[in-house]
Amino acid sequence: MATKTQRSERRTDALSKERIVEAAIEILDTGGESALTFRALAARLATGAGAIYWHVANKNELLAAAGNDVVTRAMTNGMASGPEPREAIRAIARGVFDAIDAHPWVGTQLAREPWQSALLQIFEGIGGRLQALGVPERSLFDSASVLVNYVLGVAGQNAGNARLIAPETDRSAFLTAVAARWAELDPAEYPFMSQVAAAQLPEHDDREQFLAGIDLILTGITTAE
Repeated sequence: MATKTQRSERRTDALSKERIVEAAIEILDTGGESALTFRALAARLATGAGAIYWHVANKNELLAAAGNDVVTRAMTNGMASGPEPREAIRAIARGVFDAIDAHPWVGTQLAREPWQSALLQIFEGIGGRLQALGVPERSLFDSASVLVNYVLGVAGQNAGNARLIAPETDRSAFLTAVAARWAELDPAEYPFMSQVAAAQLPEHDDREQFLAGIDLILTGITTAE
């Protein structure tokens, strides 16, 4: 027969902060931020709200912990990409892009507080590799800010756009339809849009275009005086 101490240890393990954060991420991925309540979390974990409050003070702390968990995993992949700093920056950017694509609520969470751990991890990962590239100190913060803002902005926009389209929508057919509408624009008024509509829009890949932007920014940073 299990002792009281053994039962207590199993219960503590089952309700660890890691398990609570994992369940919160599942709820956020399924229903978004509005679906994450302590009542819903308690129901998913088959426990009482008081047991959750033992580990997490409030919803803001829980959101921060969930965002930090997702970003930490994305950053770990980026950090393991090798010693070459330019490729490491691409890997970090790619990891964060994919993380926000898979967990759209993370983009909103990262915009909440500039001092949260998840955002600091991204800044440190990118900034440290810009230092390794030899970017002058006077340009480091501006350069890191441009890259971080680009990563979060494009990743957030991509995730937002994806949620506006029904999951069963054929991406190629959708882009072809958009290109057809662009092609109807007056070329005298929209010469650029008319040019790229049929030639590039239908076949472009959002992720590859995002990474091309990273390369363009890095080229600008490393060639600037």
